[in-house]
Amino acid sequence: MKIAVCVKQVPETQAKRIDPGTKRLDRSGEATLNAFDANAIEEALRVKESSSDGEVVLVSLGPQGALDALRKGLAMGADRGVLVSDDAAAGSDLVATSLALAKALERESADLILFGQQASDSDGAVLWAAVADRLRVPLVSQAAELSVSDGKARVKRQTEFGYDVIDAPLPAVVAVSDAINEPRYPSLKGIMGAKKKPQESLSVSDLGLDASQLGEAGSKTEVLSIGDPPARGDTVKIDDDGSGAQKIADFLVEKRLL
Repeated sequence: MKIAVCVKQVPETQAKRIDPGTKRLDRSGEATLNAFDANAIEEALRVKESSSDGEVVLVSLGPQGALDALRKGLAMGADRGVLVSDDAAAGSDLVATSLALAKALERESADLILFGQQASDSDGAVLWAAVADRLRVPLVSQAAELSVSDGKARVKRQTEFGYDVIDAPLPAVVAVSDAINEPRYPSLKGIMGAKKKPQESLSVSDLGLDASQLGEAGSKTEVLSIGDPPARGDTVKIDDDGSGAQKIADFLVEKRLL
């Protein structure tokens, strides 16, 4: 069984900064593997380990530096990585990104495609749906449990009312939640071995695409402007010198809240 896991390199810091010139997320700082994708990699490894044989392939779209995120997944135990990296893809939105990933996944002909539930830099939680639509395969999201047998995936799916159990024929796309497992830590042997595992870089032309189909040219959304959030209005700061409680009470009385 071949399992493809779509992964993403994201800024390491939780504080997000938008570049005012490009109107895109500033990715100039330290970066790391998206935490939700580590759950997807872990689940792929568990599915592989439960069968007699198989292969786990990591697929990503990004600059050459995104190879670092792939290597972390390879150190966890994935077999090889595929990175779509091309200047023409810079600035791709959801629509263009899903096209590039779908084309890369078509080359792999994977039996099962896993995603993390969302990426920490955008929190969109919809890319897996767009890819599944392009591939015309079944999709199940919010997977809390996953098993694969007899040509189908059985998913226990989290909902606000409880759980659904869904069977989907393979090939299929499954987006896993962070509740599905606890990702393993790469061992020193795994980290050293990751350097020797195959890591393929693909260009836009390798995918049979034209440069106009990706990047800003191929995107269907556009950021027109950015601005500071609205002011919160008047605020009152109370320094507690021992009479803080009384000052708060007086303020509430003044506002007729007490």
